[in-house]
Amino acid sequence: MNGIWLEFERPIVELEKKIEELRGLKGVDSEIERLKAQAEKLKKTIYSNLTRWQRVQLARHPRRPYPLDIIKLITDVFVELHGDRRFADDHAIVAGITEIEKHHIAIIAHQKGRDTKEKIKRNFGMPHPEGYRKAMRIMRMAAKFRMPVVTMVDTPGAFPGVGAEERGQAEAIATNLFECATLPTPILVIILGEGGSGGALAIALGDRILMMENAVYSVITPEGCASILWRDASKNKDAAEALKMTAQDMVAMNIIDATIPEPVGGAHMDFEATAKNIREAIKKNLAELIAFPIPELIEARIQKFRKMGVYKT
Repeated sequence: MNGIWLEFERPIVELEKKIEELRGLKGVDSEIERLKAQAEKLKKTIYSNLTRWQRVQLARHPRRPYPLDIIKLITDVFVELHGDRRFADDHAIVAGITEIEKHHIAIIAHQKGRDTKEKIKRNFGMPHPEGYRKAMRIMRMAAKFRMPVVTMVDTPGAFPGVGAEERGQAEAIATNLFECATLPTPILVIILGEGGSGGALAIALGDRILMMENAVYSVITPEGCASILWRDASKNKDAAEALKMTAQDMVAMNIIDATIPEPVGGAHMDFEATAKNIREAIKKNLAELIAFPIPELIEARIQKFRKMGVYKT
């Protein structure tokens, strides 16, 4: 379990520890095989009956692959581009050019950090306005050179600090939404882990929206929702249920188009299998989107988002 596990994973961890203890001993092969079969059965039972809060925990798992992990596995070349040409280079957003199946593609993604130093550098995956302006700069460049855009979303939300607000956080997000609606190139969105509020939506307006099986997508975190509704952040489990924020919920509500399967136990259990599934999803969806004339693509994109939600006049 890579030394890190969640509370609901403990029964699996205990079985795997028993298997490790038996390895190397003589005459216990049949017992090891029995325990392995028991562990696999337990995994399928646990991971096929996850609560919404448990999926939130998997989406935030510290060992979960981040965009740069996936990019390294799905392509041999990634030329990262930096800066918004106005203020600074925001490391919470990575952007660049790559090639998949002879197609040149612009990739834009949120990036969290593994250790303390990198978490601080990446601002825990929470972009400043210059991050969103960098993202839009790369999107405009992609449209200019007729390259499709792939975005990978994994953020608890945009950074709410004073400096970010002073530099126009809300305006940067709004500008991205406005321009993405009519950007003259295909846009494929993949929500890898957390898709939090406008911080996620700023790079998540596209022609196709896919979610990893254990990703979440919501206007607010369960803790934030619980603090507002019940003034008690410990009611996060109740909030997660009320928010209906899982990939399965999003499909049911027609917010996203499809899910991308993860290995049993979550994406952190097998980076290569996860990356393979993502690569196949990118190839399939881009092949379909590229076939559409740009005017039709833009009109369908606009209508896609206009149809979301229910309202009365």
